[in-house]
Amino acid sequence: MSQFTDLSTLDGALLRYRVLAYIVGTGLALLVFVGVPLQAAGYPQLVTIAGPIHGVFYIVYLVMALDLARRARFSLVEMFAMIGAGLIPILAFVIERRITRRVRAGAVEPWQLPAFLRRGQSPATP
Repeated sequence: MSQFTDLSTLDGALLRYRVLAYIVGTGLALLVFVGVPLQAAGYPQLVTIAGPIHGVFYIVYLVMALDLARRARFSLVEMFAMIGAGLIPILAFVIERRITRRVRAGAVEPWQLPAFLRRGQSPATP
């Protein structure tokens, strides 16, 4: 079985997505619920430090979310929900939970390399 048809690649993509969803969700909640009030009170240090870190992790999160969406063949709505989850506090945890349940329930059809590109197989003739 090739790496493109192995279901473990979907499990790996899900794990990477989940880890980044928790990191981004926690970072955003920290920024919004702690950093912004502290900044308003005259202590901008937390936002100055945590803001760029969250930004870097959000970019990595986007790559992992798009990778999982491609592998699991999610709809555009699901993809946009995953992308938006890193921008709205607490939503990352909700969307992560829904995506994880859907993938673990087997409600997705993993992406496969087209038959004519698979190693050792010739294109099917009609």
